[in-house]
Amino acid sequence: MDKIDIRSRKEVDFLVRRFYDQIRQHDTLGPIFNGVVKDWDTHLVHLSDFWEMILLQTGPGAGKFNPVKVHRQVDAEVDNSIEQAHFGNWLELWFGTLDRYFEGENANYAKEHARRMAHMLFMRIWEARER
Repeated sequence: MDKIDIRSRKEVDFLVRRFYDQIRQHDTLGPIFNGVVKDWDTHLVHLSDFWEMILLQTGPGAGKFNPVKVHRQVDAEVDNSIEQAHFGNWLELWFGTLDRYFEGENANYAKEHARRMAHMLFMRIWEARER
């Protein structure tokens, strides 16, 4: 398969679906995601909306998402058990999926944004926990 850059909703959706196929089967991440996500079809559409907004600055995503709030809620649902290693696993799968199918400016930006987002989300989760 020739690698291409991410230039349309079609590629964003392809990326999101291939990535979350792996997440759902992952030994550590699968139980968290499968326990929290009740409607995968709808969830994947929302995730594609989010990444389309981030990578292409198009789509229905603007102002629609609050990742910090969502991830804090997920952490609470799993008894504050999300660890930095979970974000490392997530990034490893994200980078691997990007490297397998894509190359170019938007693919590189998808990695950089995910790296920054993972760091920020873990810090915001940690800050929200009662000590």
